[in-house]
Amino acid sequence: MRRFLLLTLVLVVLAIGGWFYFSRMAAIRPVAALLPRETIFVAHVPDFARMRDQWHQSDIYQLYREPAVQDFLRKPLANVPKADAAAQTLNDIEQLDPKDAFVALTSIENNKPRLLAGFRFHGRQAAVEQIVGKWRANLLHRNGNAAREKRTHGRHEIEVVAAGDVTLATTYAQQWFFAANDVSEVEGLLDRADAVSRDRQSALDSDESYRDAISHMPAGYALLVYLQPKTFAEKLTALRLGLGLPTSTNRPTLIQQIRSVCGTIGLERGKMHDVFFAQMPRQTDAKLTRSAGALGTTDTFFYLAMLLNPQNLGAVNQAAAIGPIGGWLQKFVGVTQKSGITADDWKTAFDLELSALADWTPNARWPSLIATLPVKDPARAQKIVAAMTGASDEGTVWTKTEKDGVTYFTVESSRAVLAINPTFGLSDRLFVAGLDPSTVAAAMTRSQKSTAPLANSPTYKAAVRTLPAPTESFAYVDMALLYSRLDTAVRPLLMLGAAFLPAIANDVDLAKLPPPDAITKHLSPIVSSQRYERDGYIAESVGPITANEAVLAVGLAAIYRAAAGHRPD
Repeated sequence: MRRFLLLTLVLVVLAIGGWFYFSRMAAIRPVAALLPRETIFVAHVPDFARMRDQWHQSDIYQLYREPAVQDFLRKPLANVPKADAAAQTLNDIEQLDPKDAFVALTSIENNKPRLLAGFRFHGRQAAVEQIVGKWRANLLHRNGNAAREKRTHGRHEIEVVAAGDVTLATTYAQQWFFAANDVSEVEGLLDRADAVSRDRQSALDSDESYRDAISHMPAGYALLVYLQPKTFAEKLTALRLGLGLPTSTNRPTLIQQIRSVCGTIGLERGKMHDVFFAQMPRQTDAKLTRSAGALGTTDTFFYLAMLLNPQNLGAVNQAAAIGPIGGWLQKFVGVTQKSGITADDWKTAFDLELSALADWTPNARWPSLIATLPVKDPARAQKIVAAMTGASDEGTVWTKTEKDGVTYFTVESSRAVLAINPTFGLSDRLFVAGLDPSTVAAAMTRSQKSTAPLANSPTYKAAVRTLPAPTESFAYVDMALLYSRLDTAVRPLLMLGAAFLPAIANDVDLAKLPPPDAITKHLSPIVSSQRYERDGYIAESVGPITANEAVLAVGLAAIYRAAAGHRPD
């Protein structure tokens, strides 16, 4: 009898443990197992609290909390309207402490996007409903004619709020909260969460493109995004056809070649770390050498190296009608094409590794910039450069000189305000383009020496080691050097402007502008590296902010400025 009771007790414990284990595993099932296979886009935040803590340890946040910076920001921040609603929402999210939060786009048929969202929570459902119910009540309050009803799906209750064409359906499943703008999407979510749907092939995690993309991502991240661009490519093609624009039927466009896009943003030891993957065929067989790094100096704050695809040079002509520089590029492409220069000529004349370097010496008012290409065939390179000098405005005369085996082409700019003298330098090993003769000549001189101040600097070498070796492109920005030079150049202008425009003091106290070292001690270099691995391109970036975030910020600022400039009075 005792043995029977002991065996019964063991079975009960195993049953309870098994129930707890499997219920727990059901609660932490990957988000991709909850989403339909046809999902177009998904963003996933594994742990909001951990992401917040990592952000508070980041270099940028520490810079923001610097006493001198806080003192300087006190006045401008006091003039900014307080976003009480946003602060309250953030506080609500912190109380929820969501895990595996996600937002997904599953369809855009008939121009009606179907959206899904959800998160996993700890604790009691009633505590979550207090916050979610408040959000739902706000929605009802803003839409006075909203209809509210409750539906059942299996053992679950779905609350539906509808106002015109807008629908919000919310429900709970174990430790999950789900929301969608379509009731059928919520029902599908519930089926997958309850494992009612035994067809594992219907979930996103069974999609081959998704699995391949995820395999390139790091295990830990603060945010993950996944995009299936096929739907957008089809809509773009349909739009071009509707507008009567030509479409290529022989060769797929670049977006049509991309099978999937996946990316993560992480925070590691105070630095941001981005990893983005695009699954697509390789565009060129060449490999990056970063040879132009030898042209950098101790004053180089920017270095870019990338491989060019000569077959895409014609695309420059389509996008080159923006501003005076775009017009010059348009003329350049037109002249080179009229001269009979083909993509094969470019490949024969140059190693198509385009590099750009920017230097800013302590005594210079503004930085200097050069672009370079290694030369393979000097004769053909001379032919191409001769065509390039013919792409200038009418009446502009290029002066040709030779010195120490280098041929220089220089022109006096007709735009006195810009005070630039476009210059090309061509040797039997290197082509250099710059905005003034002295910069190009100095680069040519460095190319003939064995010293490499930038490539040998500890700051540069330490930054390069943070990422895998690139095969397609590479970028380096010394943020501390750049900021210190900007401070030297701009601070006197700001002080002078404040003297002539006293009203500036109402918004900002320039006397409290932080000293450069209070900023630069938090600024490490930004490094970006792109390589081709197995079945696609991987782009990684590390820094106080990453290269992708910097480009996004600049793009958003440009869009905002353009929108503000066209705002009706």
